[in-house]
Amino acid sequence: MKLDINEHPHKRYNILTGEWVLVSPHRTKRPWQGKQEKINLERQPSYDETCYLCPGNTRANGLTNPKYESTYSFTNDFSALLSDTPLETIEDGLLQARGESGLCKVVCFSPDHSLTLPLMETAAIENVITLWQKEYKTLGIIEGINHVQIFENKGATMGCSNPHPHGQIWSQSSIPEEVVKKTAHQKKYWQTNNKSLLGTYLEQEVKKQERILFEDDYFIALIPYWAVWPYEVMIAPKRHVQHIGNLSKQEKTSFAKIIKQVTISYDNLFETSFPYSMGIHQAPTDGNNYEEWHFHMSFYPPLLRSATVKKFMVGYEMFANPQRDITAEQAVEKLRKLPTTHYLKV
Repeated sequence: MKLDINEHPHKRYNILTGEWVLVSPHRTKRPWQGKQEKINLERQPSYDETCYLCPGNTRANGLTNPKYESTYSFTNDFSALLSDTPLETIEDGLLQARGESGLCKVVCFSPDHSLTLPLMETAAIENVITLWQKEYKTLGIIEGINHVQIFENKGATMGCSNPHPHGQIWSQSSIPEEVVKKTAHQKKYWQTNNKSLLGTYLEQEVKKQERILFEDDYFIALIPYWAVWPYEVMIAPKRHVQHIGNLSKQEKTSFAKIIKQVTISYDNLFETSFPYSMGIHQAPTDGNNYEEWHFHMSFYPPLLRSATVKKFMVGYEMFANPQRDITAEQAVEKLRKLPTTHYLKV
């Protein structure tokens, strides 16, 4: 019997991290009697006087936001990392600890409290990208800041504490484990082939046209072959670009358009404000040459069957390795069939 990846359980290899994911496509047929999330049908106002992130409002620490009209960033009032942390190492037998310093920023995408990325205009998303570029450069040149992580947690399901459209940037003295793994695998391929690992993968995906969601002259959005989350999406530039600071004007516009289309597809899938964690992986800022790095953005959304059924990472995923039921090919087929206009604007 020949292996059918849309019917039989199998493992897929992640070329960027060296890890495997177990895929069990036959399990999508099982009945569901587990936990269901409640749908939040409440529409947010354009301005909320109780919101800590709205223009002109006072935050929890007593500081007042300016009446910003586009994007706005500030140092997180409850930062996970602090700039004055002693970089000392503690060793006690098998017990080890090391001080970690850094700076954390909050990035407000829009002054409008009711907007999320799929509801923003493309030009407004470009402004967000411009601010990401500025923060990556500004934070990255600070002495002792060796990595800048840009991310967004959207929705209460993903632990977001404020519905105002915003993301975060954590910059720190060490390079995080996920980035270390991706650096090693990209560097090994670069040294052997003198070309980008992710770029070569994108070329293969373009030829196959099996997992691509959106594509133009500059960017690709696809469900990666090794995806872990049900509707995980990766966005990457076709050109070998190490970080967002190196994007051309045309590439930045393309990036904004494709972010909007991906997030519209998410919302349209179950006609809900789709929760996810989104992050950008790019070259570290420690001053070394990372010619092998090919920057990319990943979306990890938890919804699997409907707006009320979430995919939890439990059991086998926690104690063995990641596992998914719906295949990347099945997931992209569902997303491709969706309208490109947001369901609230039809």
